[in-house]
Amino acid sequence: MDGQFLLPLLLLLGASVLWGQGPGPGEPEEEPPEEEVPEEDGILVLSQRNLGSALRKHRSLLVQFYAPWCGHCKALAPEYSKAAALLAAESAEARLAKVDGPAEAELTKEFAVTEYPTLKFFRDGNRTHPEEYSGPREANGIAEWLRRRLGPSATRLEDEEGAQALIDGRDVVVIGFFQDLQDEDVATFLALAQGALDMTFGLTDQPKLFQKFGLTKDTVVLFKKFDEGRADFPVDEELGLDQGDLSHFLLMHSMHLVTEFNSQTSPKIFAARILNHLLLFVNQTLAQHRELLVGFGEAAPPFRGQVLFVVVDVGADNDHVLQYFGLKAKEAPTLRFINIETTKKYAPVDGGPVTAASITTFCHAVLGGHVKPYLLSQEVPPDWDQRPVKTLVGKNFEQVAFDETKNVFIKFYAPWCTHCKDMAAAWEALAEKYKDHEDIIIAELDATANELEGFPVHGFPTLKYFPAGPGRKVIEYKSTRDLETFSKFLDNGGKLPAEEPAGEPTAPDPETPANSTTEPKEEL
Repeated sequence: MDGQFLLPLLLLLGASVLWGQGPGPGEPEEEPPEEEVPEEDGILVLSQRNLGSALRKHRSLLVQFYAPWCGHCKALAPEYSKAAALLAAESAEARLAKVDGPAEAELTKEFAVTEYPTLKFFRDGNRTHPEEYSGPREANGIAEWLRRRLGPSATRLEDEEGAQALIDGRDVVVIGFFQDLQDEDVATFLALAQGALDMTFGLTDQPKLFQKFGLTKDTVVLFKKFDEGRADFPVDEELGLDQGDLSHFLLMHSMHLVTEFNSQTSPKIFAARILNHLLLFVNQTLAQHRELLVGFGEAAPPFRGQVLFVVVDVGADNDHVLQYFGLKAKEAPTLRFINIETTKKYAPVDGGPVTAASITTFCHAVLGGHVKPYLLSQEVPPDWDQRPVKTLVGKNFEQVAFDETKNVFIKFYAPWCTHCKDMAAAWEALAEKYKDHEDIIIAELDATANELEGFPVHGFPTLKYFPAGPGRKVIEYKSTRDLETFSKFLDNGGKLPAEEPAGEPTAPDPETPANSTTEPKEEL
């Protein structure tokens, strides 16, 4: 080849490699460098750039999608960091990570994140099918949820000594007795054990253990150090083990016949799938009140599975429960009955002494439909219409909200709700702005102290617009809670202009007793 062409050709070939045209024949592809994953308080900080690297490096990864403005995310943050420290201390292979959702829009879209916080568990680098986290929001619960996915969720029992040690070591222990550990019922049992973090699980196929506990066929047995001491759930020989039925059985029998209401027990109370609750309000510091607990406990057994018996100490931090039922502490001792699905409340009509017999009679009367529910309502304040924001209660709601000559915009709130407090200034400003419009009323109603028949309020704040005219029409407002957007909504006749983007919607507050089963989240 002519020398004058050789040099340019060599330069061209060299340039093609430098410009990323690929390696020469037989040369290996060069791996891109792994993206370094930063950490904050033991939590991996993920982004679109480094998620793949983190999934390759960590076999088990729990990822929290959060928003910097989300109050529930801020509450979770210290517990999340504590959980990471607990796992690190025991050299667990699981790691905790977080993603700033608003800043990483591609990731929130990829993983269909619609509310904050959302947690997803990634196993073995599988990016396409993460498991939704459904566990507690405190450090020990988060750590235990992960432990049960990394190791066995139930202890294999081979002899009487091991079984007895397991039973003696906890207040509530569940043992699955299966003649064949390869049976699909065992898989169902272990899957349930993964999520039931407040119970300890074991399983066995040993005939001598069947004999010791008086069993002849597959059975799940709950051992407890209270009430009856033991409850058996035989496996249906034809249908097999139903996880939902077993879960309900374990939840129901792991609870005391009489449960005292507090922050630790309330999640189990509302998760028990028992819709009827009977509450005894007492002051535990008074001996004559404590004596009533004996009769309350005596009345409970026949109603197990139908009515949950709950004690509320009016001397403890339970003011929100008293308020929910329209009670004062001085009214204790007293009974109240509630169906948590309908939220209908009932009170004894005779007001007699609280005894096992009177409790039984009251329960049968409510269940038989012989007692009418009551509705809470405050008295109408004399100055209810003197301020720009009008004050509504149960007794004047109907006449104001459904006044056919007025457009009425009402905020249903709870005094303890942080979302309500955050929007209070905007609501006052809105009322001030429209106070001279004769056909517009801006009002508020304390929904914890006033109940409206056929008009339940489950989340706070709830904003509803009642337009003028016949037909009792109601429009729920679900957009941004600020003066500008409120004004556009009113000026446009109870709807936002078509181009108006939706903002932060109403968020149910988890502090409401009837909503205690719902995990706190804020929607996008």
